[in-house]
Amino acid sequence: MLVAQSTSSASGAARVGVQKFGRFLSGMVMPNIGAFIAWGLITALFIPTGWFPNAYLAKLVDPMIKYLLPLLIGYTGGTMVHKQRGGVIGALVTMGVIVGTDIPMFLGAMAVGPGAAWVLKKFDKAVEGKIKSGFEMLVNNFSLGIIGGALVLIAYSIVGRIIEAITNVLSSGVEFLVNHHLIPLVNILIEPAKVLFLNNAINHGVLSPIAIEQAQHVGKSILFMLESNPGPGLGILLAYMILGRGSARQSAPGAAIIHFFGGIHEIYFPYILMNPRLILAAMAGGVTGTFTFSLLDAGLVGPPSPGSIIAYLAMAPRGEIFPVLSGVVTAAIVSFAVAALLLKTSKKSEEDEDDLEEATKRMKDMKAAGTPAAAAAAVSEAAAHIETSADAGQKSKEEVHKIVFACDAGMGSSAMGASILRKKMKAAGSPIEVTNTAISDIPSDADIVVTHKTLTDRARGVAPQAEHISIDNFLKSPEYDELVERLK
Repeated sequence: MLVAQSTSSASGAARVGVQKFGRFLSGMVMPNIGAFIAWGLITALFIPTGWFPNAYLAKLVDPMIKYLLPLLIGYTGGTMVHKQRGGVIGALVTMGVIVGTDIPMFLGAMAVGPGAAWVLKKFDKAVEGKIKSGFEMLVNNFSLGIIGGALVLIAYSIVGRIIEAITNVLSSGVEFLVNHHLIPLVNILIEPAKVLFLNNAINHGVLSPIAIEQAQHVGKSILFMLESNPGPGLGILLAYMILGRGSARQSAPGAAIIHFFGGIHEIYFPYILMNPRLILAAMAGGVTGTFTFSLLDAGLVGPPSPGSIIAYLAMAPRGEIFPVLSGVVTAAIVSFAVAALLLKTSKKSEEDEDDLEEATKRMKDMKAAGTPAAAAAAVSEAAAHIETSADAGQKSKEEVHKIVFACDAGMGSSAMGASILRKKMKAAGSPIEVTNTAISDIPSDADIVVTHKTLTDRARGVAPQAEHISIDNFLKSPEYDELVERLK
């Protein structure tokens, strides 16, 4: 018994550690996805094989992928470690790995950006309180310049070449898998990892950097499609629409629309957690979709983020929409068939099968694993519905002008919650602004901040002046109606 508990604890700690690392990797890329999409669209439109070939406009493609995108990643990674000073030195040192190699330095930027910021942060902490009055600006500027300059030389001479060698090895491995038609087997690992909330880390931290380099050479890459294919999730949700029971069946149509057209894959994870056997359906769909992509030589020119069918079509090369759609459709069909079989043969009672809210709660707790708020949430599990910041208190109707929904990335669950509350506010005739953001970017003028209960403590640390509301489920929460009634 003790051995089993120890093993479970170790595996849980390992999962939390991987999630924290994955969250950090995706945190460097996610805020810059818009720039990646812009590059992908320019590439798809104006390169010689694009929709509207234009040699003059195509000159933008190479500088953007070699300079702009890595510098954005390096700056963002540095900012995550040491705010603006970290961002500046992160971008500075990223320039060293860019100039020192001939390939796009995405992996290099993800390494040296936060690494350089960490070195500067350690220096700043060492001299804190020891600088004579009046010399603060001089020390701050010259310390960044000297440390940054030294690290640029190291990145240019050594780090860039190491990262280039690693990238070449990874690219050769991918090329081997593609040439031997083994790439579909990767989805056997990807699909379970997605449900453990490693989707952004896998897609943006591992696959996209290699895929972008591949797309630069051959005009497209199948790697953009391994994790982002909406077909497997769609098949599972369609199976629940037909064979599910209770709230799972009722909510599946809306979830399918959000997943397939909105590209928010996290919305189907609770349906798998509710019946873990369905991970087999996701794996079967993922392998089938990737096999179809490989068979038809499909690929995308840029990252389809979020993983929406709309993004897929936008990033498809000219004349290759059919191969792209084929992989999505076959993945959905196989996933649906396997999920339908598993649901039909399930021995669970209707009461057990109907426990979608419990599965959603488990999903949120898993996603929050590894965050500082997770420990606090474990202590205060009973305080599930609504909490108000002791500092700010409940604000009156006259004091509230902006409501902010916040989550880790500020693009998934918070966007859905903000959209729902915005519609309710509009229907009630309220002029209050409702928006969404990442927790680290909560604006100082936010009057009310809405977060999942496991993230509220983090949000309070960022915006102590605001009223904080904790919820269990961004899609369906009684707090929304209570808040509208209070503020209308």
